[in-house]
Amino acid sequence: MDLSTRYLGLELANPFMPGASPMVDDLDTVRRLEDAGAAAIVMHSLFEEQIEQEQLGISSALDAPRDTFAEAASFLPEPEEFALGPGEYLEQLRLVQDAVDVPVIGSLNGTAAGRWLGYAQLMEEAGSNALELNIYQVATDAATTAEKMEREVLQMVEEVRGKISIPVAVKLSPFYTAMAHFAQEVDRIGANGLILFNRFYQPDIDVEEIIVDRRLVLSDPSELPLRLRWLAILHGRLNCSLALTGGVHQAVDAIKAVMCGADVVQLVSALLKWGPEHLGVVRRDFETWLEEHEYDSLAQLKGSLSLERCPDPAVFERANYMHILQSLGGVGF
Repeated sequence: MDLSTRYLGLELANPFMPGASPMVDDLDTVRRLEDAGAAAIVMHSLFEEQIEQEQLGISSALDAPRDTFAEAASFLPEPEEFALGPGEYLEQLRLVQDAVDVPVIGSLNGTAAGRWLGYAQLMEEAGSNALELNIYQVATDAATTAEKMEREVLQMVEEVRGKISIPVAVKLSPFYTAMAHFAQEVDRIGANGLILFNRFYQPDIDVEEIIVDRRLVLSDPSELPLRLRWLAILHGRLNCSLALTGGVHQAVDAIKAVMCGADVVQLVSALLKWGPEHLGVVRRDFETWLEEHEYDSLAQLKGSLSLERCPDPAVFERANYMHILQSLGGVGF
């Protein structure tokens, strides 16, 4: 069975890879992921805040009043909250690159243009085969327009694209007003891939302690439909690769993703829950399904349920919407 796929210009043996997570901090875990069949290794993100914190620390003694720096620094996470500082991150990237025979993809996570984007070049120099640019924006200022946010993202992508020669995949949120047009714009300015979607972590409230309760909630397959919908819409309409992340736990989830047009799928929560070897389970079950359904390759499956062949996707979406509502019948509201 031919499971090979092409992602960001990289020829991969199969479409399965771990998404950005702390699993890469341990080289034994990285090797276990490769042994399970991971087609590439994605580093966890190096955050804008980490880089800015380091740069503030370097420059504060030279040109910043003590009280001003203290106030600015109070908004940043404490250094011990990050497993690896910027320098240690680059060294770990080198170690991971030496430990495996599959491509290694670095990851930068931020919100606005700044000096932190220069680390894209340092990641390339450290041996990264590609880069994920993870844009995590939440517009809390009512004066910020959708146009402004989109323009800032495009500027960041363009700046990074101009700094490095390795491929760049942009990890987007699902909250842009006109997603298809915006995706087309990101593709147009040179992104080699889109990753759908950035998973925003929603805070809860501890009513007894009267504090914001920040905790990690693992994904589940209920998060797939939004991602499948946009994969199906975008497949065949862009030049860049498409990756799905968020909600892939079993082979059936990956099958749906590829049917809708994914070139690769990323797993994180499932691997944190069941261990690195679970990637191998999903890969083998995926291959078995293809064989049972008489496919010869992944390429035959990819995009088979996308909207590429539909002359007017908007009409198709509207028809589905009406059908679902009408199927409720006598259900009262």
